[in-house]
Amino acid sequence: MRFKCTMGLRNTLIVMALLLSVSTVPFSGAASLKSHAFFNETGELPCHFPNTQNLSLDELVIFWQDQNKLVLYELFKGQEKPNNVNPKYIGRTSFDQDSWTLRLHNVQIKDTGSYQCFIHHRRSQGLVSIHQMSSDLIVLANFSQPEIRLIANQTEKSNIINLTCSSIQGYPEPQRMYVSLNTTNSSSTYDAVMKKSQSNITELYNVSISVSFPIPPETNVTIFCALQLEPTKIILSQPYNIEIIKVEEKESEQTAKRVELQEPERSDEVQCDVNISKTASDNKSATNL
Repeated sequence: MRFKCTMGLRNTLIVMALLLSVSTVPFSGAASLKSHAFFNETGELPCHFPNTQNLSLDELVIFWQDQNKLVLYELFKGQEKPNNVNPKYIGRTSFDQDSWTLRLHNVQIKDTGSYQCFIHHRRSQGLVSIHQMSSDLIVLANFSQPEIRLIANQTEKSNIINLTCSSIQGYPEPQRMYVSLNTTNSSSTYDAVMKKSQSNITELYNVSISVSFPIPPETNVTIFCALQLEPTKIILSQPYNIEIIKVEEKESEQTAKRVELQEPERSDEVQCDVNISKTASDNKSATNL
C-alpha cells in the first residue's frame, strides 16, 4: 500500500506495521456479518467492539480496509487520518463512536464485497491488536415497476396481441420476466427470452421481453408483466385491461349490421343520388346528406 508523502514518517511506519500484522493474524471463528445497502444510499460496516475495559479513543488505533487491503477510514489516537485513506473512499465515510460502526455513503455496486475493521490498543510496550471483525456488504438497486407497451397489430382483424415489457436500473440481475394473461375463466403465462443490458459505469441492469399471444374470445382480459428477482420476490406491472378494445369491436360490428339492414330499405333513386354526390365533389358538404 502506498501513502502520500505528506504523512509523518512515524505514522507511516505504524500504519504499515499494522497492515502487515493484520494480514497474518487469523480471524476468530465467527462468520462474517452480512449487511445490505441500496444504490446511492448509505451502507453500514459494523465493528461490534465490546470495549469491556472502557478504553478511550485516545488510547486506540482504529481502521477499516476492504478486500483489496485499501483503507477506508483511520482513527489514530482520536484523530482522523485522511492521508492514509484510499482516494476512492475520501469524503464517503463517517464513524459512529456509539455503535463502533463505519458508514459508507453514496454506495455503488462496485462497493459490494468484504470489509474488515481492526482495533489496536496503545500500551507501554507498543500497539496490541485487541479486536477485529469482518463483514460483507451487499449492494442492491430496486428495479422500476415493469411497464407494458402495446405494439399495433399488423391487421385490424387479427386477434394476436404484440407487446413489450421493460424494467430499468436494477441490481442484481433478475431471474425471469414473463407475461400473465387472465380472463374470467382462465389464466395463462407467456415466457420469452429476457433481453438485458448492463451499464459499464453504474453496473445497473435494464431488462425487457417481447411477447405475442392470441386473445381469447372472453371479455375482461387483464394482462400483467412480472419481474422475478428471487424465487419468492416478484414485481408486477400495473394491470393492462383490454376490455375497452373488445367493447369497441362489438359496437363497430353492431353498427355494420344496422347499416346492412338499412341499405335494402333505401330506394334505388336515393342510392343513385348519394353515389353521384360523392363522385361529383370531394368536399364534406357533398357527402353530408
